[in-house]
Amino acid sequence: MSSNNSMEANNGNNNGDDEKKQEQVVCVTGAGGFIGSWVVKELLLRGYRVRGTARDPRKNAHLLALEGAEERLTLCRADVLDFASLRAAFAGCHGVFHIASPVSKDPNLVPVAIEGTRNVMKAAADMGVRRVVFTSSYGAVHMNPNRSPDAVLDESCWSDPEFCQREDVQIYCYAKMMAEKTATEEASRRRLQLAVVVPCVTVGPILQPSVNFSCHHVVRYLTGAAATYPNAVAAYADVRDVARAHVLVYENHGARGRYLCIGTVIHRAELLRMLKELFPQYPVTSKCEDEGNQMVKPYKFSNQRLRDLGLEFTPLRKSLHEAIECLQRKGHLPVVTVAQQRACL
Repeated sequence: MSSNNSMEANNGNNNGDDEKKQEQVVCVTGAGGFIGSWVVKELLLRGYRVRGTARDPRKNAHLLALEGAEERLTLCRADVLDFASLRAAFAGCHGVFHIASPVSKDPNLVPVAIEGTRNVMKAAADMGVRRVVFTSSYGAVHMNPNRSPDAVLDESCWSDPEFCQREDVQIYCYAKMMAEKTATEEASRRRLQLAVVVPCVTVGPILQPSVNFSCHHVVRYLTGAAATYPNAVAAYADVRDVARAHVLVYENHGARGRYLCIGTVIHRAELLRMLKELFPQYPVTSKCEDEGNQMVKPYKFSNQRLRDLGLEFTPLRKSLHEAIECLQRKGHLPVVTVAQQRACL
């Protein structure tokens, strides 16, 4: 069963479980983002009362159209650097899903990520929250040039902090790593139950009105806007699987620590081959910037901890297909037919 179908199937829980969930209020920070929107959708489908935060709640208006939103979704203003706003948002909540995270190359990103996470954990503890689910990043796991190519990437792996700080483009990875460590330290100090979901490059259909970074990344290759692709591998997961992973670790009260959410690891050339097979009418990027060297091999990884909780990962081909069709429907990507392509030749 795919994660999409399992989302729908979860509506069939018995009445007793539904009643318990409807009594629970959970808060989602960064509710209007790519992952946050799908977490809100999954929680609503499972019967929870959801409070979604954002610095500007008007950007979360698309969430009001979700099934169950009219009865069980509240949107409120909160900022992770405004401690009082977090306390107000978390009042009366059983659980908090801390997904909000800035993305930039600004060195100030690190102290903001650390302080914001500390505020979230302290406010949650102050307001009597029982469980927190923190969204980390596989950038906190795999950025280690000294890791053996034969090593299996799993929850025990950490990125090399010195390497991440030396590389400007990796400042986000360092910020996420330090934020995760801050969450773990605060949870231990304040006796909060903490589970950490570690997603990789996340793809799939969008719920929010704007195109997020990972989808834009795919679109640039699909349209040929990227002149070349790197000789590199990357890990991918479907956004619906990532959302379900958050709820699975929340509902399994014994779940603690990190849960690596990776569906597959492939070379960029294989990703582009998939796109070309799915959408041959588009001018998919085809030139490697490093053609003279041997192709980098995909590394091994383990997603067993999430599989043990019942998560079944969506095939990347399906994720890409549904992501592109969604972007076409929403007008973010021009619909090019095979006939139009031939006419341009």
